[in-house]
Amino acid sequence: MNQILCIALALLVGLLSSRLMKFLRLPNVTGYLIAGIIFGPFVLGKYIGGWDEGKLNAVKWISEIALGFIAFTIGTSFRKTSLQAVGKRVIIITLFEALGGAILTIIGLFIVKIFLGDQLPVSIILTLGAIACATAPAATLMVIRQYQARGPVVSTLIPVVAFDDAVALITFAVLFALSKGFASNGSVSAVEILLIPLIEILGSLILGTILGFLVTLGCKFFKSRANRMIMVICAILIIVGLSMLCTENHWQIMGANLSFSPLLGCMMIGAIFINFRSDAMRTIDRVDQFTPPLYMLFFVISGASLDITIFGSDSALVVVVIALVYIISRSAGKYLGAFSSAKITNSEPTVQKFLGFTLLPQAGVAIGLATTANQELSHLGLEKQSSMILAVILTATIIYELLGPVITKISLEKAGEIPTSAN
Repeated sequence: MNQILCIALALLVGLLSSRLMKFLRLPNVTGYLIAGIIFGPFVLGKYIGGWDEGKLNAVKWISEIALGFIAFTIGTSFRKTSLQAVGKRVIIITLFEALGGAILTIIGLFIVKIFLGDQLPVSIILTLGAIACATAPAATLMVIRQYQARGPVVSTLIPVVAFDDAVALITFAVLFALSKGFASNGSVSAVEILLIPLIEILGSLILGTILGFLVTLGCKFFKSRANRMIMVICAILIIVGLSMLCTENHWQIMGANLSFSPLLGCMMIGAIFINFRSDAMRTIDRVDQFTPPLYMLFFVISGASLDITIFGSDSALVVVVIALVYIISRSAGKYLGAFSSAKITNSEPTVQKFLGFTLLPQAGVAIGLATTANQELSHLGLEKQSSMILAVILTATIIYELLGPVITKISLEKAGEIPTSAN
């Protein structure tokens, strides 16, 4: 089976899984992941002549492009008027709950490292800590819409989940740059700790800003939504393509591997475009119509990338322990961060008590960051570490996507924000 037929198979199984998830009342992303695992090279793929590891690696560029569009969409939520409207309260809550999840995850994993030793490298701890920041807005918003929830918790929750993933992208850019230094050398120099992450972050933001302004300027010459959509797609592909070129060719500065974040770059394109074009939403709506099959492929490929043989190896117990600690410590960090910041900002008692429980779901951006880590660490020859990170995040994602919406519904019911007629 060639690559095109493999992509067609991925779309087909993803589409069929969405019907099954609707019957089971579970998020579609859960179905996409499970379908990818089942039809991937580590389960049925090797028997049906479809997804072997070679073909899977050959189409992973689709995941890179999908991540670019996810980051662009996050950037478009940074409209200046929206930031002014939500005020300092939401920004403080977002920083506390996102970084709270990261900090407690890192602390929890360092405690586990005392017992596991070299089986849990520092690079994995820092990477998982950064990914812990992210929250999946889709599952949460689905519950809000389905049950017509309204009230202080919901009005705080919606802007928080919009800004949450941006904090995750920036945190990931910093911590993963450090992780690569630890992973490749076992120790890091001052250049790798300070200069390389700074160059990576600033370079990504500057490149995204330049392309964002070029897209904005191009709108003066191209008036149709189709042409403007093509400009946006072109800018995203430039960022993603340059990032892949940089990683594949091992560009270096002062002896250290240099890369830049396509996530930060594409996020900046979205932020510049939404703030400097009053009619930007017309183009963004057209881009949103283009992306659903891309996102479906992204989740199916992510599921197919999960090497489930790791659960039958000597590392199985280690992966399970790390996943459990990740889930518990991240959940505790999210809750404590939301509770303390809501208290500090004098938010309503229901916000203080229940907001943290609604921030547990994790999917798209978390899987995207894990995929980025998987691919970049694989380029460094660290397949075992990259497989472990992806296994932990996909395991946690499936659990979060199964339990997260249920916990969100119960929390909103306890807060009195779901009408009795909606149940």
